[in-house]
Amino acid sequence: MTATRIIDLVLHPARWPLLGALASGALLAGAFAFEHLGGLPPCPLCITQRWAHAAALAFGLASFAAIQISGAVRRVSRLLSWILGLLFLVSLYWGVTHAGIEYGLWAGPASCTASGGGAISLAELNAALSERTNVVLCDEIAWSLLGISMAGWNAIISAALGAMSFASAFRNTEL
Repeated sequence: MTATRIIDLVLHPARWPLLGALASGALLAGAFAFEHLGGLPPCPLCITQRWAHAAALAFGLASFAAIQISGAVRRVSRLLSWILGLLFLVSLYWGVTHAGIEYGLWAGPASCTASGGGAISLAELNAALSERTNVVLCDEIAWSLLGISMAGWNAIISAALGAMSFASAFRNTEL
């Protein structure tokens, strides 16, 4: 099978929403595995990135179902691939934002960074100390591969998935 044929199969507008959804599902499964099997709890920005992939997963599956039952397959499948690409751009945005905070390129929210939110009252300090919660900081890299954090990898993969979604939306393939 040639590379062109593989690209045609993967990026076919009637098929891509399912494949994009499965890719988001795989990223979510990996995130949950790191959390539950690897002992790396997510920070608030990690949770936001998960929501973006959950939306892409749900939308991709619903889109694939709509394409399968729709009579206007060409128009509908291209529009749905375009929207799926926008969801991947949301994930890209949050991945870049989080990675930038981790690498110190910009400040993160005071609620989840080591810099904190400034002075707090004695009552707030007592309340925080009495709670048995572990705060996971957004500006600390919990895991990396090749010097790229999980948020960075999410950004890279989301950019690729977004590009593939837009390529699928503009495919000139007969449906």
